[in-house]
Amino acid sequence: MSKRKLPDTIAGLGRIAVLMGGDSPEREISLLSGNAAWNSLRRLELPSIAIDAGRDVAGRLADAQADFVIVMLHGRGGEDGSIQGLLEVLGLPYSGSGVLASALAMDKIKSKLIWRQLGYATAEFMCLDADTDWDAAIAQLGPAVVKPVAGGSSLGVGIVHSAIELERQFSAAAAFDSPVMAETYIQGREFSVGVLQDELLPAVELRTRRRFFDYQAKYEDRETEYICPPELAEDKHEELLTLAHDAYRGLGCRGLARVDLMQDRAGTFFLLEVNTVPGMTGHSIIPMAASRLGRSYDDLMTQILNSEAEALQS
Repeated sequence: MSKRKLPDTIAGLGRIAVLMGGDSPEREISLLSGNAAWNSLRRLELPSIAIDAGRDVAGRLADAQADFVIVMLHGRGGEDGSIQGLLEVLGLPYSGSGVLASALAMDKIKSKLIWRQLGYATAEFMCLDADTDWDAAIAQLGPAVVKPVAGGSSLGVGIVHSAIELERQFSAAAAFDSPVMAETYIQGREFSVGVLQDELLPAVELRTRRRFFDYQAKYEDRETEYICPPELAEDKHEELLTLAHDAYRGLGCRGLARVDLMQDRAGTFFLLEVNTVPGMTGHSIIPMAASRLGRSYDDLMTQILNSEAEALQS
């Protein structure tokens, strides 16, 4: 088998460290994503090392003599600007969004406030705490989705229809992370769109027989369906892609990210969140969408690295 010809720009990245694991509730998924990415780098015969990021991560990076870092840390500490800030201090270039965009995207309330200011549709929402008037909150929102403001992988997320359920789900969500928010439950179709700089990957529709696309639907339920491309009229498909890209740019994201959206029964799209370190396992949405363009996992990694290398040179 002949060696894959890589863009000359990628060689300029030098020794690549893949950061994975960490100590967030999404650790196990991060390890899967990180190992999938590192295995790709090894197939591409690029100098690389995998690092399970702990409190000694700065020393581990120094010992590894890393020149560039691929961030595969999901959740708090990896997507919230923390590791990005450390890498800035260390003078190490890294993949994905910078400190501010990472922090904004991780905070679902902050991102929603920005999108509202820009005129983009997102569901009605509020922050919850122990002093919340549960009856007033459910009266304002109606059936609601409760979730940690900075959580991911649908951990701690639940749908509620009453004040009693709202209070209970607040406690369940707070056990994963705080603060906690609630937003009006949108009944309809769920979509994800991958964005890599100015390129939009094919949209993916997510279908589950569960109440919503929860952790089990994402990672365990074999009956979960992924429709790519989704069955949408051409104008609605274009509207979906445009809104996803606008959401990405509105938060100042760069590199690879994934935008999650809902479409209600009237056909209106609503922004949910942007994942600045999306899942990159072999079965994740981003590689799946890339495969619809005829790109293998290694092709996708090559494209990501080339995009990062070109950005460093510009």
